[in-house]
Amino acid sequence: MSERVERMIKEYPSMVMERDCLRHQLANFQGITEEEVIDSMTFSSPEGERVQTSNITDKTASIAISFRDRVHRINRDWIDHLTVKLLALEEEIDFFHSAIRAISPELAPLMWDLTVERLTWDVVEAKHHVCRATIGKYRKKAICELDALYAAHDKEMADYILR
Repeated sequence: MSERVERMIKEYPSMVMERDCLRHQLANFQGITEEEVIDSMTFSSPEGERVQTSNITDKTASIAISFRDRVHRINRDWIDHLTVKLLALEEEIDFFHSAIRAISPELAPLMWDLTVERLTWDVVEAKHHVCRATIGKYRKKAICELDALYAAHDKEMADYILR
């Protein structure tokens, strides 16, 4: 289980960056334009056999009828995808933050500085007035406590799902 906590510690900066990027994408969402959809519909070719009964093609008419619906559906689906991804990422980050705050009081500030603030061991050493060996010992102890919190969280989720 400690692999999960170690992975979270390692990937935390990229998760925060991805979360911020998703927030920005959603806040500034413009979506696909009607022209882009028309272009994709114009240059797509129908599948299967096609029998032409007259010299006039109905492709323009079908594009005119369906393109606005297609634009709205594509944009709605993309917003939904981004939103689901953002919510999952925010939930994971929020749980990580709350788990760090929930560990022993002597470990929490040190782990917060190491993982969330991304301070170097030298800075943490000076800030908390501890030696490197103590930082390593506290980090190992904190990871064990975080493992227990993640295991309890997983059990709680499984109990809820299976009830």
